[in-house]
Amino acid sequence: MTKIKEPLMKIVFLIAALVSIAAVILICVFLFANGLPAIGEIGLFNFLFGTTWRPANDLYGILPMIVGSICVTAGALVTGVPIGILTAVFMAKFCPKWLYKFMKPAINLLAGIPSVVYGFFGLVVLVPFVRDTFGGRGMSVLTASLLLGLMILPTIVSVSESAIRAVPNSYYEGGLALGASHERSVFKATLPAAKSGVFAGVVLGVGRALGETMAVMMVAGNQAVIPDSLTDGVRTLTTNIVMEMGYSEGLHREALIATAVVLFVFILIINLSFSLVKRRGKNG
Repeated sequence: MTKIKEPLMKIVFLIAALVSIAAVILICVFLFANGLPAIGEIGLFNFLFGTTWRPANDLYGILPMIVGSICVTAGALVTGVPIGILTAVFMAKFCPKWLYKFMKPAINLLAGIPSVVYGFFGLVVLVPFVRDTFGGRGMSVLTASLLLGLMILPTIVSVSESAIRAVPNSYYEGGLALGASHERSVFKATLPAAKSGVFAGVVLGVGRALGETMAVMMVAGNQAVIPDSLTDGVRTLTTNIVMEMGYSEGLHREALIATAVVLFVFILIINLSFSLVKRRGKNG
């Protein structure tokens, strides 16, 4: 029976892998086949570096959305990554067992909350807080960054904690044997050894921040302009697609698909950049 099961499961796993690869290829073909002609008609420079998005006048410049996506994602990383990594270190090496029983389910619960619920939280809590504390309308780059920083926490915490726990205990014990304190052994021996897994968690967090739509749309202000400050409203690439795809047609619709192509390439470049940094870190 075992001789039959093993070859059968190999075939099942191979089919699953091929289906996944085929799905990615089909998505790429659809995006580029429908988006590249629009970019060619609008003009690559006008499309990527144009500062005016006005489909009624055939003006399709997505630079404000590109800048908005970069600002919001960078803000989310600044707020979410340090908190996420430190939380993971605490849960893996410092947290008492009785507290861990409550924290772990709470982190998992954060991962399961729908985006629209995060959006309502941001609308009711974060928007008034930012408006009263920092000025402006409240719907801004800062608000979206804070909300996305909260949303990427479960991903970073879960992946980073698993990576830290996977490090052999001999690293920590070696630090203690050399006279280091508990904290120093954790941060100087265990955490650096887990940097590969922690880095993977950060990359997943970036993907979540870049791809988020509903929550950002509810708190960012959705203004297709380049922001001058953190309290200005902003529109991201994803929200631009969602807001206008329902009623778009012709070149307008193709321009939105071309926006998805830019977002796809943008995420691909970020992932490749992280991979290069990770390889240099290993070689160093």
